[in-house]
Amino acid sequence: MKTLFGKQKSQYCRISPWNRGLWVSGILAALVTTSVAATSLDEQIERLTAEVTRHSASVHALEQQLLHPVNTRVAVFLTLQNRQALDLDSVELFLNDQPVASHLYSATERASLEQGGVQQLFIGNLADGSHQLKAVVNARSVNKRFVRRELEHRFEKRSGTLRLQMTLDARAPDYEPDVTFREWK
Repeated sequence: MKTLFGKQKSQYCRISPWNRGLWVSGILAALVTTSVAATSLDEQIERLTAEVTRHSASVHALEQQLLHPVNTRVAVFLTLQNRQALDLDSVELFLNDQPVASHLYSATERASLEQGGVQQLFIGNLADGSHQLKAVVNARSVNKRFVRRELEHRFEKRSGTLRLQMTLDARAPDYEPDVTFREWK
């Protein structure tokens, strides 16, 4: 078999050895640059994440200090004294004639209170001085009467956390609700 153009010398590579070295070093440089850039990008992301976490923690600490200082905290808790006397429907709290809490009780919550549970009705901040807490209690008594009572409690807020326990009680024969307030130490 004859070839049309005759016998030719095979050519393995048309790139000269000098050019081949440039190609290889260019490819290696691109790979190194890419891996350095990826490493640099990962380091930047880690640094920025740490910075955001640090700023978030400082903002949270500042928020707690300015918006919720510990020395102005007030908390109001509810307990039942005579657990079978009243079937509690709802409680509303007003602090200095401003509504601060309102709660409508489910059967599960009533059962929990009847078993001796304590409910946190309100937690907030209050300046030092004289204040008034008003509670509006709606309940059904054992003799199936619906009762609604508004009760007021004046107290003096001093520096530090103030915890008030509001105890709801009703005694036979009339089962009129009676609320007492006590400061927890």
